Amino acid sequence: MAEITASGAVNIRQENAHLKKEHWRELPLHVFVKILLIGGLFGFLFRNEIDRIVHRWLTDSSWSHGFLIPLFSLYFIDQHKRDVLNLQAKPNYLGLFFLVCGILFYPLNIVHFRYGYLGPLDMIAVLGAIVLFLGGWRLIKHTWLPIAFLVFAVPLPQRFYNALTIPMRQWAATVASGLLNLVPDLEATAKGVVIDVFYRGQALEPALDVAEACSGMRLLLAFLALGVAMAYLHARPLWQRIVLLTSTVPTAILCNIVRVTVTGFIYILIHPKYAQGIYHDMLGMAMLPLAFGLYGLLALFMSNLFIDESKIVTEDIVVRKRGK
Repeated sequence: MAEITASGAVNIRQENAHLKKEHWRELPLHVFVKILLIGGLFGFLFRNEIDRIVHRWLTDSSWSHGFLIPLFSLYFIDQHKRDVLNLQAKPNYLGLFFLVCGILFYPLNIVHFRYGYLGPLDMIAVLGAIVLFLGGWRLIKHTWLPIAFLVFAVPLPQRFYNALTIPMRQWAATVASGLLNLVPDLEATAKGVVIDVFYRGQALEPALDVAEACSGMRLLLAFLALGVAMAYLHARPLWQRIVLLTSTVPTAILCNIVRVTVTGFIYILIHPKYAQGIYHDMLGMAMLPLAFGLYGLLALFMSNLFIDESKIVTEDIVVRKRGK
């Protein structure tokens, strides 16, 4: 009798394993209806915020990468679809509390605080509260990063953006002028974000201006978002993920300094027209592969820094005794 019970339990486990969901289309119809209803209400409530963000993506090239961020978030969730599809979700009423607070804060911010940047952040917080309320902590475990990742799609307030770009432009101008001075008969002096150039005793006009487009913020924002994605998707120890994430900022700054310096050399030694317009934009686009190349080298270096002893195959040593 015990053997029959044990074999029956094995069969049940095998059937349950076979019945595990593998694809999103296996979800019941009522789940899709619920998602559509909640998504529609969410979109209606935050329609103004969504419209402003999308308009900024369309009109400001510094934030054009925003269209990719929601797609990356959906991709992150899809990577854990087996866990999400087969988890036993339990509603968590703490999520309901956060949801109510987030919904009430939205009109309060519009009427009282009037701080535009808090609107889209509140929208993302409400989305997280909905997931916590309907799916509990088990669902949050697999979706917290895709939800938080949406912050990269929210444009920074202009005054914060300018406060970040000005120091980066100054750094790029200072380093680029120092490298330009290595060329014989060339003297470059950085004054803020402008580089005055004297080549063969003659001042070049106009001076090199490290414009906002050359600040490196576009590269920094896009590369930081992609760096988070790569650190999340690759199976690595936690310390390696932290190193990869923190390395995105200096890597982006370094690549932008390279861009400004190369632009200066082209402007002075070749022809000014090749440092403007489409040539300038193409050089900026070329910095993204350079940044990923440096990022990949760092990842490769850390992967080979330590040897996993569990993967080392030890050979059996046979000792033979010689007869006397």
